[in-house]
Amino acid sequence: MTGGFKGLLLLSLCLLVWTVPIDRKQEPPQEEKPEENADTGLYYDRYLREVIEVLETDPHFREKLQSANTDDIKNGRLSKELDLVGHHVRTRLDELKRQEVSRLRMLLKAKLDSTNAQSVQMDHASLLKQFEHLDPHNQNTFEAKDLELLIATATKDLENYDAERHEEFKRYEMLKEHERREYLKSLDQEKREKEEKRIEELKEKHRKHPKVNAPGSVDQLREVWEETDGLDPQEFNPKTFFKLHDTNGDGVLDEQELEALFTKELEKVYDPKNEEDDMMEMEEERLRMREHVMQNVDINHDRLVSLEEFLKSTEKKEFKDQKEWETLDDTKPVYTEEELQRFEAELRDKEVELGRRAEKLRQEQELLKERSKALEVQKREYQQAVIEMSQKQKEQQAVNKQPPSGPNGELQFQQEIQKLANEDSQVVKVPVDQNGDVQSNLPAEPPQNLPQHTS
Repeated sequence: MTGGFKGLLLLSLCLLVWTVPIDRKQEPPQEEKPEENADTGLYYDRYLREVIEVLETDPHFREKLQSANTDDIKNGRLSKELDLVGHHVRTRLDELKRQEVSRLRMLLKAKLDSTNAQSVQMDHASLLKQFEHLDPHNQNTFEAKDLELLIATATKDLENYDAERHEEFKRYEMLKEHERREYLKSLDQEKREKEEKRIEELKEKHRKHPKVNAPGSVDQLREVWEETDGLDPQEFNPKTFFKLHDTNGDGVLDEQELEALFTKELEKVYDPKNEEDDMMEMEEERLRMREHVMQNVDINHDRLVSLEEFLKSTEKKEFKDQKEWETLDDTKPVYTEEELQRFEAELRDKEVELGRRAEKLRQEQELLKERSKALEVQKREYQQAVIEMSQKQKEQQAVNKQPPSGPNGELQFQQEIQKLANEDSQVVKVPVDQNGDVQSNLPAEPPQNLPQHTS
């Protein structure tokens, strides 16, 4: 991917990150193996990425993109250039939109099915209106309005991305505390006291870690310069440091490149092998560090750090501040007791609802079992009726001296044929001579005119 592509992704969409190196020599493209990109969390993330990938292949659009500023992109002025892209690009964009519409239809159907909504004839056009990242009135072709809606929706959604991450972490922490309290309630006093002591020991062990330098400070950057880059800390140069960590060479540090700088500091506090270290907390800490740097360095609030902004930040007094970074353990809890109580009330309500659904499913299962038993009884009764009918038919045939019938109702003549065959075997065979005359074995008739013997 190129710097122009990344400019569209990051300047207009704020969070999308691509880290594929620039092809500076304009050599024939070779097979690229991009690093795995961070998912934005948007439900249309794949569609967004694929659209921008296709647009980036058009030379005209790419040229306009490189000369566009953030406002041009966000205000939709860049979308008008879509009419000038190549035919093959428009064809591919049309295909992507049809695929996205098909995917959204499946999502809608799954949602309706899960809520037991009865909708024999769904008005997909009306239902698609709830999705703001495409034009629902035109479901077959990708137009300038689609690009404008896609950029505007993604920009709006991603502005709340960090807030949603913080909220998700808060719910995670409240759930963890809820489960801890419930577990302690299940123990007797002796075991409960023992478990509480163990938990406090783990917390204390977690707090004992080396000094964590403030993100973006000279101490923190020099540590990366020395331990990650393998360079002499006394020769630290901000401009060289910037170029070293602009991993794709597009002239800016994006949020992913910034967060990579905090790994060494985070490893001081969190180790996945330790029971006391929570990796979810580590990611929240990483987010806090990135927000801290952006607040102090990102002058134009485009969620990118240019070389000029970076060098200006090194001139501030905060850059040389040696104050230790306050981790999550040093700050107040991310939730209040009132928030925790509301969260637990929500859990109870959900538990009741799940119990109700489970009972409904159990009743439906029992009903299916009863129906299955009834069907089995009907099957046996039918089989018995067939047997009785067959028996009665045989008895009736015997009374009427009719030949018995087979299982399919056909007549059986085997006994009659056998009887006829036996009778045929008893017929006297009369011999004939060579001329076809019957040869009699009876004695010849006595000659006439023989004298009569008298007594």
